[in-house]
Amino acid sequence: MELKPVFLLIEDNLIDQLVIKQLLTKMLDVTETEVNITNNGVEALQWLSTHQNLQQLIILLDIQMPVMNGFEFLNAYDKLNNEFKKVIQIYVLSSTLDQDEIQKINENNYVTGFLNKPLPIEELKKTIYLNT
Repeated sequence: MELKPVFLLIEDNLIDQLVIKQLLTKMLDVTETEVNITNNGVEALQWLSTHQNLQQLIILLDIQMPVMNGFEFLNAYDKLNNEFKKVIQIYVLSSTLDQDEIQKINENNYVTGFLNKPLPIEELKKTIYLNT
């Protein structure tokens, strides 16, 4: 039996949340319950603290968010349990064109990949299956 990942979308834009959730459920054949949404890094850390028994988690992380942005989330993520982090892949999902920001994303040890908005679902699909 193939293991289906659980997704955590960390995104503050309601339209992006809706579109990405629909793409994931239709294109990757995951159920609504396998796509979890938080509005910022603080909510994501709270969600992670109550879901540490997952076997595979894919995080789609926006960078520009209020309360706690993506970079601040990655700094806080560093403090999580190392065993738990082994089952997590983080994909930064952003529309940034700032080369310094892109370099910072690509140099982060926890980031599996960088995807431009709008979500390139076929690219994500290939990447997920290559990294699982």
